[in-house]
Amino acid sequence: MIQAADIREWRDHDVVDPKGRRIGALEAIYVDTTTDEPAVATVRTGLPTRQHLVFVPLDKAVLGPGYLKVSYAKSLVKKAPSIGTDDILPAEQEESIFQHYGMPYQPGPNGERQLARR
Repeated sequence: MIQAADIREWRDHDVVDPKGRRIGALEAIYVDTTTDEPAVATVRTGLPTRQHLVFVPLDKAVLGPGYLKVSYAKSLVKKAPSIGTDDILPAEQEESIFQHYGMPYQPGPNGERQLARR
């Protein structure tokens, strides 16, 4: 698992799927607001003039020399919810990320977000 202290060092490194296929470049990390542990990454994908950020969970992620290997296939990640490169994750879209990957979504007791960008 990627450690919170390492986040800035890994920005712009390749993100690859379990078969080693390049998905894109690591843009940012979102932490779980209840544990403050890295939970989801945004990956910059697309053509240089039409890039966007897709979300991928970091469970079972492995760091390598110059890359981050996630446990999800490139085809699944490419279809994940996305935002523009200058956008922020809208609160109402947060749950759709978890649904896309078949993961449970648990907002805070007062409706607080589960993810926060680092």
